[in-house]
Amino acid sequence: MAKENKSRYAILGMLALEPSSGYGIKKFMEQSTSNFWRESYGQIYPLLKELTREGLATSHTERQEGKPERNIYTLTEQGKTELVSWLGEAVEETPERIEILLKLFFGHLLPVETNIVHVQRFQEIQQRLLQKYQDIEADLKNCMQEGNLDEARGMYPLITVRYGIHHCQAMLAWCKETLDSLQKLKEKGKV
Repeated sequence: MAKENKSRYAILGMLALEPSSGYGIKKFMEQSTSNFWRESYGQIYPLLKELTREGLATSHTERQEGKPERNIYTLTEQGKTELVSWLGEAVEETPERIEILLKLFFGHLLPVETNIVHVQRFQEIQQRLLQKYQDIEADLKNCMQEGNLDEARGMYPLITVRYGIHHCQAMLAWCKETLDSLQKLKEKGKV
């Protein structure tokens, strides 16, 4: 059985939020889902054409002053039905590709100090991401408190950012544990 292209549902979901151009979808993803799901222009535009051919979206051309015309895509009822159907399906296991783990798996081929530096850099990335997620969380809560975002619409992005916070906290704990282990190796002269 062929692997299902989940990107189509990401695009359908973006269109469920509001009609948009391919450029608009990409920009919105960069500001919302890019921490856990992103698509390239090379994926977005062919998918938009495919969704339109399948009747899951429609498009119309919009003129822009001083700029080329752009296609605006809108989700159809059929598209919404397919999206809602997919949203109701069980989540599948999807193996992650984690570069730091791949490098450490073969870490015996490098000096311990190099592996320590790799983990320290990964730790710095996780600390920056944690701060970013905490800032997003504060903004979302503030928007909800001020009534700029209703609770139902704000709660789901808040859930996803809380995942990011918990993930970063777990990664930071793993970094500390790993750095302790690598330091012990270094002290034993297991370079």
